[in-house]
This record gives sequence, C-alpha cells and structure tokens, in this order.
Amino acid sequence: MFGRHDKTKMVSATEALPGRAEAMVVPNRHLVLGTPLLPPFPAGIETAIFGLGCFWGAERLFWKQPGVHSTSVGYAGGFTANPTYEEVCTGRTGHAEVVLVAFDPTMISYATLLRLFWEAHDPTMGMRQGNDIGTQYRSIVLTATPEQDRQARTSLETYQAALNQAGRGTISTSIEAAGPFFWAEPEHQQYLARNPSGYCGLGGTGVRLC
Repeated sequence: MFGRHDKTKMVSATEALPGRAEAMVVPNRHLVLGTPLLPPFPAGIETAIFGLGCFWGAERLFWKQPGVHSTSVGYAGGFTANPTYEEVCTGRTGHAEVVLVAFDPTMISYATLLRLFWEAHDPTMGMRQGNDIGTQYRSIVLTATPEQDRQARTSLETYQAALNQAGRGTISTSIEAAGPFFWAEPEHQQYLARNPSGYCGLGGTGVRLC
C-alpha cells in the first residue's frame, strides 16, 4: 500500500507520505489522571516532548510522576500531517513515537524529566530501541523553549560523560525545536492502563544521571 522503504533510514520531506488535514480525535480526559488530554492546560503548566522508543511504556513512565498534569502519545519530528500509526510504522512519515508531558514546574522540574528520559532507555542505539527497529523508535528530545534546549544539551553532555565512564557507547539522541505534535489514535492513549500486561519496551543502560 505504501511501497517499500528502509525503516532505519530517515525519509526526506519530498518522499514522505502526504497525510491529511483532519486531526485525530482523541478522548477528552486522561484515563489515569482524569485531566484534559488536550490543551489549553491551566496557567503555569508547561509541556515537554520526548521520544524513547515505543510510546506505550514511555507514557506510563511519565504519568506516574508527581507533578505531571497530563500525558498523551503521538507523532512528531517528521513531515506527514496527521499520520496514522500504520503510516508511521512504514518509516515514510519521518515521525518518532513521542510522549507529550504537561507538567507543573513547581512540583517537577524539566531537569527531572530529562533524567527520567535518559535513564529509561538506551540513547546510543540509533534508529531502534531494543528489538523495536526503525526511525519511529529513535531517541529524540523536542524542546519548547530556548531554556529547554539549553538544559537538554547540557544533560546530554553530562549523561555522555557518565556513559563514557561506564564504557558505554555514544549518544545518538537528536535535540530539536518542537514542531507540530500529532496525537495518536485513541487506542494508543494510556495503552498500558487499559492493558496492564501489554508490551512496554523500556530498557535503560543502567547508568544513572547524577
């Protein structure tokens, strides 16, 4: 249907699937937290976007943190507007599976979210995470502000130093300014709350960010 493509190679904008104008319809409320899934969020709530492999386990990691107001899963970092999961899985949208985290910075800092991000997956694996292979599973931080960008790059350097000391590899994580975030299908939102024994996919290096 979509043609063949090496899913470990980033597609170009001209090669990407066209997508569609209609946004995905998602539930109004977070299944676990009971808060709105979609913005606008209350005053003082900030957002962060992380991709660390399959978004099911990644979302659960963040919704369990005190100070996180809401989470949702979606697609970002690519070219195709309002893609479907099937399209993202072809590798022809350029998107990564990501989690949008809405958080109260007076209760949980962006630095803490970054620590969770680095420690919960292996950021040295390139276009894969464990047995999940393809550009959709790449490690990525999409920053909302210059300050987030600064903190993300500083934490990358710090975590790389820790990996070096442990004899591990080189971080392949991409840090980029956030573009459009496209919500994933309803069945993917808070997936592990509805399927507690479902696939998680998270697996860190065992190296901690001090």
